[in-house]
Amino acid sequence: MRILISNDDGIQAEGINALRACLQEQNEIYIVAPDRERSATGHKITMHRPLRVKEWHYPEAKTVGWAVDGTPADCVKLGLEALLPAPPDLVISGINLGPNLGTDVLYSGTVSAAIEGIINGIPAIAVSLASYDYRDFSFSGKLIKELVSAFGNRLPDKTLLNINVPPGKPCGIKVTRLGNRRYINIFDKRTDPRGRVYYWMAGEPFDLDEDDPDTDVWAVKEGYVSITPVHFDLTDYKIMERLKKLLKTAKILNRELKD
Repeated sequence: MRILISNDDGIQAEGINALRACLQEQNEIYIVAPDRERSATGHKITMHRPLRVKEWHYPEAKTVGWAVDGTPADCVKLGLEALLPAPPDLVISGINLGPNLGTDVLYSGTVSAAIEGIINGIPAIAVSLASYDYRDFSFSGKLIKELVSAFGNRLPDKTLLNINVPPGKPCGIKVTRLGNRRYINIFDKRTDPRGRVYYWMAGEPFDLDEDDPDTDVWAVKEGYVSITPVHFDLTDYKIMERLKKLLKTAKILNRELKD
């Protein structure tokens, strides 16, 4: 398979290189990744300045790589539309250092890189090692290798698989939904030497449904690999008809709005 790999931890990160090492023997690998860490950039893209690209070489490997001074979404977009010689069969983002659980996916550069793949009709996987202290990416890499071999071209092209791997040896795999993760944030107010105020943000996750066994948060907490199917359609279909009725009752629907 022809696979485009990206991430948000940067092209030199341990995770992306562990993933490359696991996949490069049996697949045609291209890496387009940020030239530095770009975590929590969401789906930001660069429009008001040029993107700088540097070829990245891997000794004793056939992998072709580029380091981009942009976001993860920039990297996949640029790879698909300008750098790769032909469209890939699969986009994989990761292996991220740290979890991407629940509403993390809305902030995550890792997940956004994968979403850019499915926006373009290419199956995608986002994979994260759900720990900042445990740095052994070997199981995560082997898992992705097995999934790629097992599914091949049968992955859906409008849905990505968001995979979170717990630290240590997992006790199994669960297909899950996104949990409801919020953050208790602290903004540390400081003043620079010129008297200007600035803030450092730090936060701890607060999971509203961490005891729900259907969620990715619960699965990882209990030592399972979580696989969550995610798509970019944010439409709330359940509320559409109700909203139409409310607008009709208010006599707003199907009439010209006037100043």
